[in-house]
Amino acid sequence: MRLNKVTTHAIRVLVACANAGEALTKVADLADKLDLTPQNTFKVVHLLSRAGLVEATRGRYGGVKLARTPETIPIGDVVRAMEAVSVDTEDGTPGDDRSDERRFELFDDAFEAFLRVLDNTSIADMARADKVKSKARAASARPVPAAIAKQKKTKVTKSATVRQPRRTSQSA
Repeated sequence: MRLNKVTTHAIRVLVACANAGEALTKVADLADKLDLTPQNTFKVVHLLSRAGLVEATRGRYGGVKLARTPETIPIGDVVRAMEAVSVDTEDGTPGDDRSDERRFELFDDAFEAFLRVLDNTSIADMARADKVKSKARAASARPVPAAIAKQKKTKVTKSATVRQPRRTSQSA
């Protein structure tokens, strides 16, 4: 099962809000932190707000925060809110024939099983994992010795090219 980008962005936005705690987070700051465009971030926040997962406050001192505690937001709920779950027939029209219904029951059952697995993980679990990963990244970043840093800062100039003397034809 592959999630669409909007769903992935929504999970990342919710995790960032969970890490921010009760404080309002500006959408522009979320966009910068998550390396998303501001337009996409506004779209995701709007969808999350309509789904009741975040509270958005407009204005100069506005921002977003989680509408519920992160422990009470299962990933399955986020996927249900963000994914368009409809199966179309080959000609692009929604299937209303009974044979189409039976044929797609398998996919509906598989998707529900997928969501049940996702319901076992909450936004809080994802936020904890994100914090651990951030700490590991910070710990693995080795400090650069001063001598190497100084070498990197000095500008290397090209040495002047040495011109070879012109060959002249000698007539004997």
